[in-house]
Amino acid sequence: MMTAEAAKDPKQYPVLRNLQFSPIKQGEDQFIVLWDPTGLGKEKLVLPLNYFFIVQHFDGEHSLMEIGALYLKRFGEFLMPAKVEQLVADLDQRLFLEGERAQAAHVQRRNEYRQAPLRRPAFAGRSYEADGAKLKKQIDAFFTSSEGPDFKPSEHKGTLIKGLVTPTYDLKQAGPVYAWAYKELQEADQPDLYVVIGTAYGGLHRLFAVTDKDFETPLGVVRTDQPILSQLKARFPDSFEEDVCHQAEHAIEFQLPFLQQTVVAHKPFTIVPVLCSFSALELSEPASHQSVEAFLSGLRDILIGCGRKYCVVAAGELAHLGLRYGDKEPPTDFSFHRSMQHDLEMLKHVEDLNSSAFIAYIQKEQDRRRISGFAPIYSLLRLIQEGKGQVLRYDRGITDQYNSTVTYASMAFF
Repeated sequence: MMTAEAAKDPKQYPVLRNLQFSPIKQGEDQFIVLWDPTGLGKEKLVLPLNYFFIVQHFDGEHSLMEIGALYLKRFGEFLMPAKVEQLVADLDQRLFLEGERAQAAHVQRRNEYRQAPLRRPAFAGRSYEADGAKLKKQIDAFFTSSEGPDFKPSEHKGTLIKGLVTPTYDLKQAGPVYAWAYKELQEADQPDLYVVIGTAYGGLHRLFAVTDKDFETPLGVVRTDQPILSQLKARFPDSFEEDVCHQAEHAIEFQLPFLQQTVVAHKPFTIVPVLCSFSALELSEPASHQSVEAFLSGLRDILIGCGRKYCVVAAGELAHLGLRYGDKEPPTDFSFHRSMQHDLEMLKHVEDLNSSAFIAYIQKEQDRRRISGFAPIYSLLRLIQEGKGQVLRYDRGITDQYNSTVTYASMAFF
């Protein structure tokens, strides 16, 4: 009989960290690629389907012996213990498993982040140009692209802007959709304070993660608003506990060059950078709903109390469809267009700043379409609470060979 001590042995009951995965095809063969969205583990790992079956059971509840029995039942062949033990060792080496190695690496990375003078750009040279002059040209090209906004003046020209919803999808593909939102900001009466709230794709232990680091980009340094962040830290110290997650997340980083290009020519500005990770379904739990409302109400009180005009930028995506995101079949043209209709119906509640109807719409669907931008968009609705929104542009990106699809939109609020 397995003892309680053995049950706690991570070598016998391994636990896979919160990784992301995607199916890939090489010729006639299918594989699964694993990677760590938090950036703690740097490498990607490609596994054959039978090995992916094994790691799916690394949940701390199944012993290696039990996994071997499940493997025999599924594939009709005996799983050699040495092979699975080697797989555990390889995953642990890559920091893909919970345990002492991953914890030590996390502590080291957190300490390095907190000692650094700035939050360094993590995606420059990969998702956008790393050279400042080239980046300016790249952003300009998003505006002038055939998919970008035209030069017709905005109907809101000169009006105080209160909020934006923007994508977080790769800039090289979705850049023109970002430009639709930032053109409205370009022509608006611009505040000098921006609350930039993004999806934490790697997940959080808490609901919100704030950092007080200034952000470096190829266009210079974006200053965080220290007086507001000091008040926020005094009121919600736990929200700064996971500040290190900002280093690997892209949602906020992708907005900053647009803000620099759009606002800094007119006036200096500061940001309040917030990452969040909660779903509409979680808000059906009273404790989670209360915690979210407490933080957002407190932040809103601080913002109003500072006496300055501010704009909330909600950076997040909408639906996630296909095998990569847990569906049993790839999306078809019909299923995509049906999802698009649902997205636009859902966004009508966002245009009306109706946060309750926005929650109810997704809860009624049981979040089957995985609206990953729910948390930042909901936060925007709770922070501005008045005015009117408008969908400016809607599009999608294809994320793998199986037509897995992400949808996103740009919106502006006045």
